Amino acid sequence: MARFTLPRDLYWGRGTLAELKNLKGKKAIVVSGGSSMKKGGFLDKVDEYLKSAGFEVAHFDGVTADPTVDCVMAGAKAMQEFNPDWIIAIGGGSPIDAAKAMWVFYEYPDAKFEDIAKPFNIPPLRNKAHFCAIASTSGTATEVTAFSVITDSKIGMKYPLADTNITPDIGILDPDLVDSMPKSLAAFTGMDALTHATEAFVSTANCDFTNPLALKAIKMVYKYLLNSYTTADKKAREKMHYAQCLAGMAFSNALLGIVHSLAHKTGAFFHKDGKEFHVPHGEANAIYLPYVIKFNQKAAERRYAKIAKRLGLKGSSDAELTDAYIASIQDLNKKLSIPSSLKEYGIDEKEFKDNVSLLAERAIGDACTGSNPRQPSQKEMEQLLDAIYYGKPVNF
Repeated sequence: MARFTLPRDLYWGRGTLAELKNLKGKKAIVVSGGSSMKKGGFLDKVDEYLKSAGFEVAHFDGVTADPTVDCVMAGAKAMQEFNPDWIIAIGGGSPIDAAKAMWVFYEYPDAKFEDIAKPFNIPPLRNKAHFCAIASTSGTATEVTAFSVITDSKIGMKYPLADTNITPDIGILDPDLVDSMPKSLAAFTGMDALTHATEAFVSTANCDFTNPLALKAIKMVYKYLLNSYTTADKKAREKMHYAQCLAGMAFSNALLGIVHSLAHKTGAFFHKDGKEFHVPHGEANAIYLPYVIKFNQKAAERRYAKIAKRLGLKGSSDAELTDAYIASIQDLNKKLSIPSSLKEYGIDEKEFKDNVSLLAERAIGDACTGSNPRQPSQKEMEQLLDAIYYGKPVNF
């Protein structure tokens, strides 16, 4: 038996933030990130809509990129003190992911992070609160997924929490929230969406329900991402917002692969001038994706060729079509000003070489590796990291 899980309700279209007025409950806590939602007036609207529905409203704001275990625990404590029956998470992947983890510890204060970090080991939720996610970026699709990525800042490692219990009850996709998204963020989140859809399509857990979603998302990204990036065209921004959600529906049910395993284990690991030097998640995915496709080609060539055919790329064989897809991603990265290697990105060579074995080991142990179409050995993962760092061909 297989399972396909999505939020109970998904509201999409301009102005759908107003659906908050129709929620039923007494207390709502709003979890948010930086100042963009406040500056845009969206937090004020959230307050207005919730209060018009009769809610008492509290806020937990300031969730930063790559939310940490400490942040999660602080938010859970605020929830325990306020006792909400709705958790409203608004922002990009970070505040929504953080709020999902806070939700677990709000309902289970004695839970241990190392336990819930094990795939599909989160206990049943909705004993105290329901969850509404409002996306303000177009990439993570966490508003419809069973995933949350939390960072252990002590060791610089990201843990993907995975369980259908943390799939939101309601997702809101209001394109008004992404019209002013910075150019670089549009690029990184767009490539995150492309990676989600690509990995979902070749995953060992792909199925008849996830495949159409993944292919549609890929085609939409290729059609709209560059306009979203270069001109911030409103139609392109709206279509990218929907494309990333379709990709999220696909990967939440088909799972992911080693592009994400590598991004999780390297994104918060490196340092520069004695400080943490983070690689934004979507940008890391964009850099790694062409290398991983080449690595996976032996195991999933026919699947990649289907993607290339859907995009109208040229090739007389599955191998040529796969290579054409890789080349198209490399070209897209170039147009989005995304580096082609970790060395070009600025990662210190000595720090990389000193830790490549550890990073490979951690990536192999990541929850996303199990559904990758080709299972890497320790040696192969080290070789793959070496290729990604120096920009070498993948021929092993």
